[in-house]
Amino acid sequence: MSQATLEQRVSSLEKQLAELRTQLAKIRHPPAKDWRRTFGMFDNDEGMKAIFDEALRLREVDRQRVRRRAKNQ
Repeated sequence: MSQATLEQRVSSLEKQLAELRTQLAKIRHPPAKDWRRTFGMFDNDEGMKAIFDEALRLREVDRQRVRRRAKNQ
């Protein structure tokens, strides 16, 4: 076995070990579930835009209903 081949093999094993250590660290310490990781998830999503628009419309209908009730009392 030549010296260059041995050095290449050791180098390859060191890289693999580093990758395995990184993967193991992710398993042991998964990223915290945080609301900020979902921020912007629905940007440019037409379906979600339609849902948000409908929700805003319903909220405005509720506001108007409450205002009418308060005015009539």
